[in-house]
Amino acid sequence: MPGSRIAALGHYQPTRVLTNDDLATMVDTSDEWIRRRTGIVTRRIAAPEESVTDMAAAAASKALAASGLEPADIGMITVATCSAIDRCPSIAAQVAGRLGLPAPVAFDLNNGCAGFCTALACADHSLRAGAARHALVIGAEKMSDVTDWTDRRTCVLLGDGAGAAVLSASAEEGIGPVCWGSDPTRGDAVRLVGDWHPRFAQEGQTVFRWATGELPAIVREACARAGLTPADLAGVVTHQANLRIIDAVVRQLDLPESTVIAHDVVESGNTSAASVPLALSKLTERGELPSGAPVLLLAFGGGLSWAGQVVTCP
Repeated sequence: MPGSRIAALGHYQPTRVLTNDDLATMVDTSDEWIRRRTGIVTRRIAAPEESVTDMAAAAASKALAASGLEPADIGMITVATCSAIDRCPSIAAQVAGRLGLPAPVAFDLNNGCAGFCTALACADHSLRAGAARHALVIGAEKMSDVTDWTDRRTCVLLGDGAGAAVLSASAEEGIGPVCWGSDPTRGDAVRLVGDWHPRFAQEGQTVFRWATGELPAIVREACARAGLTPADLAGVVTHQANLRIIDAVVRQLDLPESTVIAHDVVESGNTSAASVPLALSKLTERGELPSGAPVLLLAFGGGLSWAGQVVTCP
C-alpha cells in the first residue's frame, strides 16, 4: 500500500479532577494567576494505583473497538511516554497482553511531548513498507508521578491521560509526510531531572519564545509536504502545553475562522505525549472534525524536539 490512514481513535482520562482552587490550597498560587499565565482551569489526576499501562490500555481498547478490527489484526503497537516507571517489559508489550494481541512488534518511544506525533510517523513508515497492515499508536502519561507538587511554576501545568489511534494500510495517503527534528542545544529546556524518581522541570520562557517563534514555520512546512496550505486545514491540534502558546502560534497562520483549534489544555492541562491524541479523539468524538477532513497534528517538547504531520480524520 502507498500510504496509511487513521482508522479509529480512543481516549481515557482519570476520574479525579484537580481544579486551580485545589492547587491554591497546596502552593502559593491562585485561579486567576493560573488562567492568565497558562489558560488551564482543570486537569485530571490518576489514582495512586492507576498506572500508565492502565490508561494506555483503556484508550487503546476504545480505539480498537471503534476500528472494527480483531486483536489478531494488529501487527504493531507502540506507546509514546516519558513518565512510565516500567522499563521492561515495555508499556506497549503490557498493553498487547491485556488486549490479547497475539504477536505484534511492541515497543515504547520516548520523545517527550513530541512522542505521539513521532510514533505516528514511525508507524506510518512501517505500514508503508509492508512491515504490518494495522498498528496501534498510543500516547499515555502519568505526569502526576513526576510532578514536584511544591513548585508552583510547574505543578499547575500537568495532568494525566491517554489517547490512541489505530492505523491501517491504505491505497490513499491519510497521513502526510512528517516534518520532524530537534534542537539539541536547547535540550535542557524541557526535562525530567533526578534518578529513579525524576521530576518535571522546564525553562518556561525559553520554551515560549522557541515555540512562538519557530512553530509557525514548521506548520507551513508540514502543510507544504502534504500539498496543502494552512488555509486548507479543517483543524489544528497542537501539543496542549499552554493556551498562550497555542493562541500565539495560531494567530500567525492566517487560518479561516472555520478552522477548529484544539483547546483541550483548558480542561486537561499538559498531558505530554498524550495531549495530541487525547485532544484529537475528543474533537472527533464530539463531531467537531468531519470525517475526511485534513487536520494538522503538531507536538514539541523535551530534546528540544518536534514532529508534525497533516492527517485525514477517520
